[in-house]
Amino acid sequence: MDGLSRRKMLTTGGALGALGALGLAAPANARPLWTWAPDTSVAGSGSGVDPQWVWDEQADPVLAAVLDRGGIAAINDQLATWTRNDQAPPAGLPADLREFMDQARQLPSWADRTKLDRAARINSTKGIYIGALYGLGSGLMSTAIPRESRAVYYSKGGADMKDRIAKTAKLGYDIGATDAYLPQGSMIVTAVKTRMVHAAVRHLLPRSPAWVRTSGGQATPISQADILVTWHSLATFVMRKMKEWGVRVSTADADAYLHVWQVSAHMLGVRDEYIPASWDAANAQSKQLLDPLLASTPEGQALTDVLLGIVAQLDLGLTRPLISAFSRYTLGDRIGDMIGLSEEPILEPLIATAWPLLVAFREGLIPLPAIPAVAWTLEEALRQFVLLFLNEAQPIAITIPDTNRPG
Repeated sequence: MDGLSRRKMLTTGGALGALGALGLAAPANARPLWTWAPDTSVAGSGSGVDPQWVWDEQADPVLAAVLDRGGIAAINDQLATWTRNDQAPPAGLPADLREFMDQARQLPSWADRTKLDRAARINSTKGIYIGALYGLGSGLMSTAIPRESRAVYYSKGGADMKDRIAKTAKLGYDIGATDAYLPQGSMIVTAVKTRMVHAAVRHLLPRSPAWVRTSGGQATPISQADILVTWHSLATFVMRKMKEWGVRVSTADADAYLHVWQVSAHMLGVRDEYIPASWDAANAQSKQLLDPLLASTPEGQALTDVLLGIVAQLDLGLTRPLISAFSRYTLGDRIGDMIGLSEEPILEPLIATAWPLLVAFREGLIPLPAIPAVAWTLEEALRQFVLLFLNEAQPIAITIPDTNRPG
């Protein structure tokens, strides 16, 4: 905890909602009994085992062996050359790692190319909403997840959060790219590399005394349940907020958006029996997995402060008061208070009035004269935010860590 007062950090992605009925009387780190039905998954059946006791039986032993042998710098140099979906893993990688990657980069048999193509078009037309919700909704809410905040803070990525944010944002960009799962795209590569990073962190983080002291009894981080929490903070949260905002999303578009996230969950190593088959199933799982676990931690508040500080330094109209006000509007005061967002008594009511009008105009529901000037200021600020964090031109290399947070 020594670094909290000196260098505070945040990662985008991962979120929690308000406490659900099952968690009202439970401690902050407690998880309700797993009752979600596997027959509502893409697999249509399953063991019913609680995903918090399931990790990644394919990736974990391979990455543990790779880390124990050493030579991670050379492996990362090889991985940096692997950038396209249609590329085979580099020949210079260790045989066991390359074999795993060859298997892990295969799309599931149930992947639907038509839906994946349609999902890419949704991101191109609704990008300002999706990008803003990823960064200023899901990203900030991730700091209210004790397990995620602590895993981020005490892992190697916690030492350089600007780089960590860029790597996390790459997943958000790649999944929404028009060629995400096409041969020339890079979402398969990003997913497999992220899966390997998760496996590496599972091997390394239990060796961190600071993480062990604050882990709430979790012996191994990043369980299948933890990945699903992040999944819901992105996919389920974004779809729910767009509907609340009055964004026009057809049933076919909503199904396609769900499908690209279903495929991505599989590519990240989530078992098919845990991947929701419909939005109804996703919402039911989210209420059980994501909603009851929200809690404030020193690490989480520190991470919030870092993200807001990085954004404010850009001087693109993204001042901390404006971002805090919009995030409070998006997340609600309860979460805003929990992660330490400042209260903005002037900006908050302006945004609450202007944003619904801007959305209605963009969706063709009201004419231009009805839009107040502050709405255009907010839209430009959010547009700059989306360009910053989802900029495909930035060279971002996802690398396997070989240690925990220094010091």
